Amino acid sequence: MSRKLNFPVFDADNHMYEKTDAFTRYLPEEYDGLIKYVEVNGRTKIAVNNTISEYIPNPTFQKVAPPGAQELQFRSKNPASKTKPGDIEVAPPPKYIVAPDAFFEPEARVKLMDELGIDRALMWPTLASLLEERLADDPRATHAVIHALNQWMLEDWTFNFDERIFPTPVIAMNIVDEAMRELDFVVENGARVVLIRPAPVPDFNGRRRSFALREFDRFWERVQEAGILVGMHASDDGQQRYLNEWNGVTREFEPFKRAYTGFDMMLMAEHRGINDVVASIIGHGLASRFPDIRFMPVENGSAWVRPLVGRMQKTYERMPALFEEDPVEVLKRNIMVHPFHEEDPIGLIDIVGVDNVVFGSDYPHPEGLFDPVTWVDELEGLAEEDKAKVMGGNLGRVMKVTG
Repeated sequence: MSRKLNFPVFDADNHMYEKTDAFTRYLPEEYDGLIKYVEVNGRTKIAVNNTISEYIPNPTFQKVAPPGAQELQFRSKNPASKTKPGDIEVAPPPKYIVAPDAFFEPEARVKLMDELGIDRALMWPTLASLLEERLADDPRATHAVIHALNQWMLEDWTFNFDERIFPTPVIAMNIVDEAMRELDFVVENGARVVLIRPAPVPDFNGRRRSFALREFDRFWERVQEAGILVGMHASDDGQQRYLNEWNGVTREFEPFKRAYTGFDMMLMAEHRGINDVVASIIGHGLASRFPDIRFMPVENGSAWVRPLVGRMQKTYERMPALFEEDPVEVLKRNIMVHPFHEEDPIGLIDIVGVDNVVFGSDYPHPEGLFDPVTWVDELEGLAEEDKAKVMGGNLGRVMKVTG
């Protein structure tokens, strides 16, 4: 049992592991074979449109890395972390565990949350993060698979389990009318948050464009009317193609398998993907046209915030006519930030304010926290009421969940 805090804990970053029929149980017959599992050298892999993906090496999740197995590794590598190499000596965790029922279904997960001291949690899919990029050349198929996934999620998890677990249905933005139809479906079935991939949106004929452009305003008007939170969880955003051009290779994004070069890591350290998405939401005027929408990047860290705020300030000082409002004030009004557990939340709060920072553990992923509520120790020095905001109050306010 973990410790129990004196205020509600609302974890912004928990994960489900999808069952092997998550994409196919409700997939229309015309798309039979689009998603399938295949055996390669004795291991099960997922194939999308007849291409085997290594993006997630173990797509069945029957045996998984233990929660928090890499927590100390991530802490010790980040200069902003309070934990330094050698501070904690522990035995290495096992390489894998048999995944318990709590990773696959909500009843068991609630019991696990009780043991962990978590009152509420957003529940993001895991395998779904590979879908949209691998179907980028077929917008209609993208919408069909996403709708099938959401139907599966509704049946197995619901979109609101006992006001404690809030699964995040996915909205593909490729075709605006289809995005609106999907939004209506999930809202009518109780969704309080949606997952929109933080990346340019694939169109027909190879075009990509930002979802902050005016061609999507019909969709965003409906989002604002619904009062639903827009979550933007990290996924395969297609940026690998730019790394490939510099490295002279052709491969898919393999975050859990390939060895990175120093060049790769320097570019990735800029968090260019989420930086550009937030810059587009503000710079293309989406947040000004729809000021009541709250966007929440998750598992994108916070290292991008300070540099982006600096560029916003400089640009606004030099060319204010390009903006309807002060972009920094727009960021503070419309963007919630989820820092990585090894980063400096106090410095982040100094930039964006305590009302805009949320706690998320990435449980049960190995790079997340083994004991999620221990992250409250990173907030040492804050007033108790501010700790309560970050650990759950801010997310509860935006989600209109209290108590």
